[in-house]
Amino acid sequence: MRTDLTLQQLRVVAEVYDAGSFTAAAQRLLVAQSSLSRTVAEVERRLGTPLFERTTRRLEPTPAGREIVAAARRAVDAVDAEMRHVEGYLAGRTGRVRIATLPSLAAILLPGVVSAFRVDHPQVELSIEDALSDEVLERVRGGVVDLAVTVVSEVPDPLADLAVTPVATDRFCCVVPPAHRFAGRERMSWSELAGEPFIAFDRTTSIRQHVDASLAAAGVTPRQVVAARNIAAVAGLVAADLGVSVVPGLVLPLMGFAGVGHVVLDEPAAHRTMAVVRAAARPLSPIAAAFVAALTDPARARPELPEQARWLESDPAPDAQRPGPHGRGAGPS
Repeated sequence: MRTDLTLQQLRVVAEVYDAGSFTAAAQRLLVAQSSLSRTVAEVERRLGTPLFERTTRRLEPTPAGREIVAAARRAVDAVDAEMRHVEGYLAGRTGRVRIATLPSLAAILLPGVVSAFRVDHPQVELSIEDALSDEVLERVRGGVVDLAVTVVSEVPDPLADLAVTPVATDRFCCVVPPAHRFAGRERMSWSELAGEPFIAFDRTTSIRQHVDASLAAAGVTPRQVVAARNIAAVAGLVAADLGVSVVPGLVLPLMGFAGVGHVVLDEPAAHRTMAVVRAAARPLSPIAAAFVAALTDPARARPELPEQARWLESDPAPDAQRPGPHGRGAGPS
């Protein structure tokens, strides 16, 4: 037969056992002794067995009483531990933050932020899932992750159901083999890529979408040699002198192993915007909101970014809340 006892009843039983008398237990719990006596009597009635033997000197637990006290202590300790966790969660000290992001942002933009965040929130569990841009947004919409840190651009309003907060921008550069005629230059124009052997990114990548749009806007058609999805593969192909490529500033450090050089692309300058993206209708947990603040608050210290990237130091003007076509015009010229 099931016997329902309240958490308070279990606490009283354990406290009476520890104190050895109703008087001492009542003083510890700051309640009347008569109230404690009635509580223990009610527990004994429900269980159908005495828990304590009343002697002239102190209460002695019965064999059943010892078993009940042990079970009560386990139950009370478990509930107290869970409530401490809930209190920490509500205060933003504990919990889990699930983040979806692009591979280059997971490698370059986020590590310094995560490291600083962990210092202030050591009990928080962070998980970072890297994926392609469309997959990143799908995970936000589906509730698989709490938020995303990704590249945003103005396509037929695909982000209307999402809250978007720009946090950083980077600049597109031409990546060249060490001995290429472009090597050593500081700047070049998009028009100089006309007819140039070109290593493209796969069409599924956000980099390819941005680069294709910028080339089209400049009226330039390079001579594509090969396309690859992986950043390291593109770097290796460029290093092998098979052609040049175009990448955003946050990708450049990931190509350093190949010994390739880069030249800033101007006329016109092209940038992309990184943002924190979350489902507008789904509230964030306190700890997820704290992580968003660590990324978006310009008053907080944020790690240094590579040369061709920068944090956005203040909220954009109203007409620049969303980046322009293909991310152009969202950063410094």
